[in-house]
Amino acid sequence: MEHLQKALTVLFATLLLLAPLLMATDPDPLQDFCVADLSGRLSVNGYPCQPSAAAGDKFLFSNRATRGGDPMANPNGSNVTELDVNEWPGLNTLGVSMNRVDFAPGGTNPPHIHPRATEIGVMIRGELLLGIIGSLDSGNRYYSKVVRAGETFVIPRGLMHFQFNVGKEPATMVVSFNSQNPGIVFVPLTLFGSSPPIPTPVLVKALRVDAEVVELLKSKFTGGY
Repeated sequence: MEHLQKALTVLFATLLLLAPLLMATDPDPLQDFCVADLSGRLSVNGYPCQPSAAAGDKFLFSNRATRGGDPMANPNGSNVTELDVNEWPGLNTLGVSMNRVDFAPGGTNPPHIHPRATEIGVMIRGELLLGIIGSLDSGNRYYSKVVRAGETFVIPRGLMHFQFNVGKEPATMVVSFNSQNPGIVFVPLTLFGSSPPIPTPVLVKALRVDAEVVELLKSKFTGGY
């Protein structure tokens, strides 16, 4: 009896330790699909569902993976065609999304973070320098490789990364996320183009530069990307 009580105590303690982990995962969907009603209020698990009769080819399939804009029209020389839940309501509650990114020669997808998703991608054409910067735990280590057509890569959730077209021709990649809305934080825009702006003395101290440098950088990001 004493051994049984000890075993039950250990089991109970183990379940208490595992409880936060078990509760941290997304719940499984309880229906085939839940096409997002984007006019509804966003909750923790996604948008409310449209009536099932409204779903079909229009929502379960998308033809928007073609280039959505001219990369040369963007100061960064790149164009992102987003296919998250806001652009593709059929992704609601499924925990996935994707982007297509086109690069002009010399174009870049600036240093950024996806706070809610791991990213996996495949190069369709061209060649890109892919850089990933680890956290302070890794000593801010910089990992990089030139990826070419047919090659794949993965970027862990929350790590800063960028892509830069090092080839002489346009480049294209397609990436997927394990979130219907992975989010994106562009580091330069966050620091110098936030609204309202971060106080200049804070950036002077943090970046160890003069106020004139901070003000110049802020002027470059007025109005966003």
